[in-house]
Amino acid sequence: MSQLLLDIAPDRQPTLDNFVVGRNLELLSALRHSLVGDTSERCFYVWGETGSGKSHLLQACVLAAQVMHKSALYVQGNVPQSTDAGAAVLAVDDVEQLDDVEQVRLFNLYNQMRESDGMLLVSGKESALHLKLRDDLRTRLGWGLVYQVHGLSDEEKALALSQHAQAKGFALSPEVTQYLLRHGRRDLPSLIAVLDALDEHSLSLHRAPSVPLLKEVLQVNLRAGAGHARE
Repeated sequence: MSQLLLDIAPDRQPTLDNFVVGRNLELLSALRHSLVGDTSERCFYVWGETGSGKSHLLQACVLAAQVMHKSALYVQGNVPQSTDAGAAVLAVDDVEQLDDVEQVRLFNLYNQMRESDGMLLVSGKESALHLKLRDDLRTRLGWGLVYQVHGLSDEEKALALSQHAQAKGFALSPEVTQYLLRHGRRDLPSLIAVLDALDEHSLSLHRAPSVPLLKEVLQVNLRAGAGHARE
């Protein structure tokens, strides 16, 4: 058991298709249209709390562009040198982590991407007005399309978990779902990763997924996290 589940981590590749939309239908539609060139607006600033799905969307757009044989780059908490930023699609995650030099770099890249008709996606935890960044950069980020990424409600998460379990061929009881929502991490990728671990553990024991088995999975995950923290 402990060897099987020491590392419970999301392993699904983020795509636009496996993003659980919730209240973000307009944003998802705008991103899809921009990727295929159906709109003149090519710069996006998306913001929301941790676990709302910002990173998923940015990584999914980069993957979608690469599938279309476009050069695309995803970076987190930093900005590439201008000489390395020849991507048709550039995604910069966690803009609030940028230092002064990187903020200037992003300001210049924003202008370059607009002139070259590239697609620029930037994410942050706060609205553009409240970002603690250079005034000129905050203004630029507000020029494009700005969307708040709304996190899923517990009801939406429960539905997504049920659909994931059904796709994997097992039934998920409401009791297991509610326990996972109360005691698991809040973001959907982590919840699904725990659900996958529960499925694997249940199969190894030839037992149906249950709250007691879920408790075992979560306890092993907790011990593994504590062990990593001591290293």
